[in-house]
Amino acid sequence: MIVSMIQMLFELPDVCSLKDKRRIVKSVKDKLQRRFHMSAAEVDLQDSLSFAQIGGALVSNSRVFGETVLQKAFAMIENEVPVRIQDMSIHSEEF
Repeated sequence: MIVSMIQMLFELPDVCSLKDKRRIVKSVKDKLQRRFHMSAAEVDLQDSLSFAQIGGALVSNSRVFGETVLQKAFAMIENEVPVRIQDMSIHSEEF
């Protein structure tokens, strides 16, 4: 079993309230879960207005498949979500 994980740090430039931030973060998590059938959660910086950190995981039988799906998920966020990506990492582990 291979678990592929992604961690992304976003800057949210036009956010004025926590409500706006939550709306954007929820939208990102929902898109990741719906389109790529992966788990996603806000893992840090919950109290920050201008930054969010989201983690996601995907279980598969292939490291290449898992990391390819996560790269596609990252590309989707880059192209469709109004955020600035500050950092991103993808990692896979075998269990």
